[in-house]
Amino acid sequence: MTFATCTGRLSAQMEHQWIVDPPASDRTRNQRARMIELLDAVTSPGEGRRVLNRRVEAKMAQAQLLTRARYDAHPAQAARAQRLADRELSACLSLLLS
Repeated sequence: MTFATCTGRLSAQMEHQWIVDPPASDRTRNQRARMIELLDAVTSPGEGRRVLNRRVEAKMAQAQLLTRARYDAHPAQAARAQRLADRELSACLSLLLS
């Protein structure tokens, strides 16, 4: 489920970057593709629905953090959301070999 979670987070990050930093979305798209390869390698037959559900949940959670970080009217809450989004994404990226 870790790879499913990270795939969802990277999907949200990539979509967010399409709006705020298009060039960065290419790098994230490549990272997401590598994460999908890892996910596919460890997903057992019959787990597709559960894995997809986890990906969607993680994507929505990351998207919510990114939205709060960008648009929250309270700077402290926006900064907290950005730190959490960064930390969650960093944990995922640490799973990828450079």
